[in-house]
Amino acid sequence: QVQLVESGGGWVQPGGSLKLSCAASGSIFSIYTMGWYRQAPGKQRELVARITTGGITNYADSVKGRFTISRDNAKNTMYLQMNSLKPEDTAVYYCNAPTLVVTTTPTYWGQGTQVTVSS
Repeated sequence: QVQLVESGGGWVQPGGSLKLSCAASGSIFSIYTMGWYRQAPGKQRELVARITTGGITNYADSVKGRFTISRDNAKNTMYLQMNSLKPEDTAVYYCNAPTLVVTTTPTYWGQGTQVTVSS
């Protein structure tokens, strides 16, 4: 059974930082590339960062240089360090395995964690 639990969101002023955590079930974490997604009001959910089981990372242009994705395979936990936050980063952030997002219908999503960037 897939379990995804996101945490660490909150309110922060522009330029601030937050660190998100994702606790995932071991059945998927040990096998799949994992990713952080976000969905802003009125917009589609988008993949902003992903990391392979071996630690290779990839970022959307909108967050490159500001966000850092990492994972602790021993703890089945993934992180997203977000620095220099902008109002346009405001969204609900979710974690998932991109392969499962594409191949599984319906896709299971956790509850997400809200990030609000405003002054």
